[in-house]
Amino acid sequence: MDYRSEIKQLVEQLNEAGYRYYVLDDPTMSDHDYDRLLRRLEELEAEHPECIAVDSPTQRVGGAA
Repeated sequence: MDYRSEIKQLVEQLNEAGYRYYVLDDPTMSDHDYDRLLRRLEELEAEHPECIAVDSPTQRVGGAA
């Protein structure tokens, strides 16, 4: 898998997990797994800053009110 595909997949996976955790109160992964995936996304974005998406969980300060 190339880094662009991995970044896209991680963004989608983490956004879905965050929505299920914070909005639906129905977590789909452990905090440890979420943190591991988020660290991987941060690594990839640091190596390829041109690929940082506006909807990336690394760019979010807080959730919706």
